[in-house]
Order: sequence, then structure tokens, then C-alpha cells
Amino acid sequence: MKEAYINAKILDPHKNKEFIGDIIIEKDKIIDVGPNIHKKEKPKNYTNIHDCKNLFICPGLLDMRVSFGEPISEHKAAFAGGITAVVCLPNTDPVVDNVSVAEYIQRKAREVSNLNLYTYGSITKNFDGENLCEMGLLSKAGVKGFTDATKSIENSAVLKRALEYSKAFDSLVIQFPEDKNLANDGVMNEGEISTRLGLAGIPSIAEVIIIERDLRLVEATGAKYHVSCVSTAESVEAIKNAKKKGIKVTCDTSPQYFTLNEMAVEDYRTFAKVSPPLRSEKDRVAIVNGLKDGTIDAIQSDHMPQDEDNKRLPFNNAEKGIVGLETLLPLSLELYHNKSLSLLDVIKKLTKNPADILNLDHGTLSKGSKADLLIFDPNKPFIVNVKKFKSKSKNSPFDKKPSQGKVIKTICSGEVSYPA
Repeated sequence: MKEAYINAKILDPHKNKEFIGDIIIEKDKIIDVGPNIHKKEKPKNYTNIHDCKNLFICPGLLDMRVSFGEPISEHKAAFAGGITAVVCLPNTDPVVDNVSVAEYIQRKAREVSNLNLYTYGSITKNFDGENLCEMGLLSKAGVKGFTDATKSIENSAVLKRALEYSKAFDSLVIQFPEDKNLANDGVMNEGEISTRLGLAGIPSIAEVIIIERDLRLVEATGAKYHVSCVSTAESVEAIKNAKKKGIKVTCDTSPQYFTLNEMAVEDYRTFAKVSPPLRSEKDRVAIVNGLKDGTIDAIQSDHMPQDEDNKRLPFNNAEKGIVGLETLLPLSLELYHNKSLSLLDVIKKLTKNPADILNLDHGTLSKGSKADLLIFDPNKPFIVNVKKFKSKSKNSPFDKKPSQGKVIKTICSGEVSYPA
């Protein structure tokens, strides 16, 4: 039997359309979408008719950078965040550097939840930065790109070979750009605040130096290349110029880099310790502008759960990373509320754009596509409360932050996955 979601404000990023209408789903598929569809049939033809007046429907969000550790351990948090598909970093235990681990993660995911879970493979074995993985075999096993997670490939010859192999398999190399020698033992952005706090800083050039080196190699090989976690003005400018030259580069950022700056770590707030570090206000504004002009293609959560005990340590010793699945939508919607982006453009950066980058069948409401939907109210106010998070970890700098934009319902493969 069919279910109808009617009178909704529908955001279709694939067709670049916003309209009032209905979505009809049957089992796990969208079978029709458009204005007043449900009126063409008798009510008894539907199992349920849901009136979505004043609510928006869009494709379920696709989060292209998460760390889960144990496969699928955070699926409830993903659904609570309106996310129906995630791509996991290969920094599991063991590392996804061979076919058996990749197949295990995908099999385990199917057993535990209907969340669409994909994984990247590592570029080098056990992230050693030197010995390439069997990229061809991993591609056939279904990995969606190659990255050494939170480590840059420093060896130019290794990265060049990785780009050449990835091109042969029509895959994607994803770089986390940070020169480890410049970053050294830094724990926050280098500048006046790091000096005042007496903390070792990471200069912003540590990011752009890797990107500019990589772009030369991408231009030489013609491979597809993606920069993750862009956080500086210089990086945005370098990527913008490369795109103008026709180089095959895409990039993403995370909400903390357009909603916070380095001031968030004053008083040694370890819950704002992230990698790359929160940058200057000039950099934050540049990230917003990069999202506005299309230089930055996608927004991802960089969800990285940490044990609370590992966060409540002296700043130098605390772990990096924050949870982000459940705040991805409301933080991204700040770009809409402050008139930096249209609502449809925000949704594109959370759905269609990452799907296009990774060549995944998501981010669309077309007939016959999977019934992965997000129903939300972009204007509903609330206070972020980490105690209510579905995530097993609560390491977020956004606790008690006034926000706008609530997930009302998450539908994955035709099933209501949130609220459960």
C-alpha cells in the first residue's frame, strides 16, 4: 500500500525546484511527486495520508565524512539528524586498507540498520603514508573514494601514484590538508589568541601548502581530487583559482568552520578543540563566502565521537573532534537564516552535491528513487541539549546554543527511522 505526504513545501535539489506538493511512496520507493497527486486516487488506496502543512520535505541528508569506529554504532544519531546516508572514514580498527575489512563493514551495516552506510578505503596501508593499498580491488569491493582520514599524504610521489591509480578506476582521492611539519605539536590556530593562552599554534599556511602542492599533481594527472575540512581563506582562494583553470577539484567544510572562530577555545574550552583548528574571524567569513560563491561544494559533519574523559583534560592533552550528526542541519541552516544562502542551496550542499561528488544515487526526489526523506521545520527554535543526543558521545561545543531548524521525521528506505 501507498503512503502520501501531502501539502508539503518540497525542496528538490536535483531538479533545482521548490514547490507545494505531495510525495507518494510505496515500500522503499518514491512512486510519484508533484502537486495534488493524492487527490487523483481514492483515500482507501493509501495506508496513511500525512498532512505536512508548513513543513518542508527534501531528500535525506548525505554526510560524506563521519568516524564511527565500530560500524553503524551511531545510526540512531544519524537518523535524529535527518541523515539517511553516511560515508565513513577508514580509521576503523582495523583500518579499511583491504577488501575483507571493507566487505565486513558493509555487511555489518546491513545487519544492524537500514541506514545507507558507505566507506572509504585508505590510500596507504595502515595510514603509513608510503605503501599504497590495492586501490583497484577496494574499488571493486565498493569503497567510495580513498583517504588517509585525518592524515595528509606528505610524499608527493605517493600521492601522484594514488591519483594515477584512482583515475584508472574512476575513483576519487580525498585529502585532509595539513602539513605535519608545520602543524608539529600545535593544538589550536596560530595567532594572537594562541600566544595569549600559551598554546602551540598551527599556522593557516599548513593547510594551503598541501592543497597547492596537490593541485599541481591533480593538474598533471587529470585525476579527480577532493579537499576535506577546508578552514582557511587561503585554501578557498587556491581552490577557486583551480576551478577556474578547469582542474577537477571539489571540496567540503564542516559547520564549525562557518559558525565558530578561534575565540571559542578561550578559557581552554577543550570541547572546541578540533582538527583542523578553529580559525580566525577572517577565515570564518571566507568559508561563508566560499559556500556562497560555490567554491565550497558540500557541507559535512566531520562527526568524531570522543569519550568525555578524553575531552575533560588539559587542552594540550585533550582529544580533537566533536560530534556533529545531530547539529548538522540546524547549524547549516544558519546560512539560510542569515541570508548567506537560499534554503534550496543549503540543502544542495547536504544532499545532491556530496552525492554527485561521490557518484552515489542520493539527493533526489525523482520517481523510482529510494524513499529517503527528511521532513523538517527550518524555523522551529530550540536550544541544543547534548543530554538529549542519540549519539553515545556528547563532545559538542554547541551545547545550550539557541538554534533554528528541527528534524520532524526521517524516512529511510520507506521506513520512519526517526522518531523511532
